[in-house]
Amino acid sequence: MRQYLLDTTPLTAYLQSQPPVVALVQPWLRRREAATSILVYGEVLEYLKGLSSYPQRHAQLRWLLRAIIPTIVTHAVMEQYADLRRQLRPPYGPGLIGDIDTLIAATALTNNLTLVTTDRDFDRVPDLQLLLLDRTTFQPAAR
Repeated sequence: MRQYLLDTTPLTAYLQSQPPVVALVQPWLRRREAATSILVYGEVLEYLKGLSSYPQRHAQLRWLLRAIIPTIVTHAVMEQYADLRRQLRPPYGPGLIGDIDTLIAATALTNNLTLVTTDRDFDRVPDLQLLLLDRTTFQPAAR
């Protein structure tokens, strides 16, 4: 059963074989607990297209996505997105985050997944289960 939703930076770090991320994610892959968002796929793809090794990296990403199935944006995710945007909008909330990040958070909330990220903006999302990693070490960050 899926338990973790990988955001862009951790997924990219896994593709680049960063040892701390590989050590963290590999057991989730074996137990089929990792997922990602189709939106994260788009963000990772944008990054990979800027590399000279794009064909190989793209093939590696497609292979990885056989184990880390991307979730799609559904009506339920869009309902959650709308609710989050209203909750985060001042003066009711701490401030908006980007639309794609809000959709990724809505995906995690809708599917009851822990979001694995390096992006502290997600701290503002109410009720989001979050595993925040330090971008420099890819170890869990102090919150």
